[in-house]
Amino acid sequence: MTTFVLVPGAWHGGWAYEAVVPLLERAGHAVVALTLTGLRTDDDAVTVATANLDTHVADVLACLDRVDARGVTLVGHSYGGLVVAGAADRADGRVERLVHLDAYVPRDGDSCWSATTEAYRQAFVAGAAGEGFAVRPPERPGRDPRRRPHPLASLVQQLRLDGGFDRVPRREFVFCSGWEGTPFAEQRRRLEADPGWRVHDLPTAHDAMREAPAAVAALLLGSGTPGPGSA
Repeated sequence: MTTFVLVPGAWHGGWAYEAVVPLLERAGHAVVALTLTGLRTDDDAVTVATANLDTHVADVLACLDRVDARGVTLVGHSYGGLVVAGAADRADGRVERLVHLDAYVPRDGDSCWSATTEAYRQAFVAGAAGEGFAVRPPERPGRDPRRRPHPLASLVQQLRLDGGFDRVPRREFVFCSGWEGTPFAEQRRRLEADPGWRVHDLPTAHDAMREAPAAVAALLLGSGTPGPGSA
């Protein structure tokens, strides 16, 4: 049995993985889908304003303490890639596998702000213009209405890595190729040339766990990558 800890991207909570979780559990695994500090429905303005990347890394480390397991698989989507990298770096060898699901794969000193594209940086600025401490989710057709404002500090804080991230035995990047404006194309090329990484391709939009949960679950279970919409 594997313990999977699933970390969402910006503006999302653990519910982003709601279609994937039962597929992993049905295969006999333990699964925790996290909602990070500042994204919970009962978080007040002070909590949102003070949550940063370190806060979110600490959320994942606290989860690892609760599940008390080794050989954990950490999965991070989008912004969550920085979070799982930081947690794996500080997890004292408890993480066996990292899966960056269309997610940022950081180097020491990176932030979401520095790693993304100018278009996303402008979206962060525009989204934070109202409150100044939280970034409103972009208004785009078909997006989940449960999305919440995301703590600005977590998007601009630099991540410090001290070697533990690079020692995780299995590191994988999933590139979702079915959407325009992806900030991950250059990262895919970099990781494909890195023998320490395995690169997968999914022909889905960015929120693959919503569009093709069976394909995501199959990839996490190591049983192939069925096409979008497969059951």
